[in-house]
Amino acid sequence: MIDPFYPVVPDSDWVARLVPAGARFIQLRIKDRPDAELRRQVREAQAVCARHGAELVVNDYWRIAIEERCAWVHLGQEDLATADVEAIRRAGLKLGVSTHDHAELEKGLAVDPDYVALGPVWPTALKKMPWAPQGLDRLGEWKKRIGARPLVAIGGLTLERALLCLTAGADSAAVVGDIVNSPDPIAQARAWIAATRAPA
Repeated sequence: MIDPFYPVVPDSDWVARLVPAGARFIQLRIKDRPDAELRRQVREAQAVCARHGAELVVNDYWRIAIEERCAWVHLGQEDLATADVEAIRRAGLKLGVSTHDHAELEKGLAVDPDYVALGPVWPTALKKMPWAPQGLDRLGEWKKRIGARPLVAIGGLTLERALLCLTAGADSAAVVGDIVNSPDPIAQARAWIAATRAPA
């Protein structure tokens, strides 16, 4: 199982802030940076996670994740279509995949992922989405279809919504804006950790 608190952050500085505060499973999602900068940030994030016993998930850049000996990579559907999944597996990496509809779920399950993400559960302001919000019922449906592998909810999550997602069938709640846009991100992260890891 993966941790129920799954922050998704835009650079390694955020990893250095959130992992010492208690994040155990964190995604580095960097966009449009030169290769050398990507590698530097992945290495920095890896080092922080290693010191604190956390797991780093690299978004999209599967070649760098292999070369830097990361443990996890997350692929969206476009990247999944072009990635060398066999190379990812040979390198021993675990794989998470994004899904937004039934067709994408079938494509995702075809590569036997280590977790499946479904989103957006709620409307999100972070990026324009061609998909309607999925809602809590879809989480329950997805969980039945993917079986024992973890289900990650993402999209428009606040802490209150995350707890609803976990009740509806998600194993983990991926969060971006409610942490990185918070006036006190560390306090907010600790609130998420306390609530999501509390015994049911």
